[in-house]
Amino acid sequence: QVQLVESGGGLVQAGGSLRLSCTTSVPAFSNYDMGWFRQAPEKEREFVAVISWSATYTYYLHSVKGRFTISRDNAKNTVYLQMNNLKPEDTAVYYCASSFGRSGWDLTTSSAYDYWGQGTQVTVSS
Repeated sequence: QVQLVESGGGLVQAGGSLRLSCTTSVPAFSNYDMGWFRQAPEKEREFVAVISWSATYTYYLHSVKGRFTISRDNAKNTVYLQMNNLKPEDTAVYYCASSFGRSGWDLTTSSAYDYWGQGTQVTVSS
């Protein structure tokens, strides 16, 4: 059974940093594009960042560009989201997700992803 497990969430003051990790059991992890999404209370889930299987391509939500960095370690089956200069509006449950064989799909949309983690809470206080 494929599992994605996020960790690293928590409570931080505005301007602080957190590093989220997502370790997966997907077979041949290096063949998967990996994304991060988030969902704030009473809001729809939104795309945050994506990294291609080869790590040669990354793309970010406009409001996090320059503050967040997505990366991956294929040897550890893990994708990371380094979040700096956090703002209260970044408060949400953060989810990682995997996508395989979706060439040409819009990887900013949830439907492009096959497996999801359970999420990790990030709370940024003002």
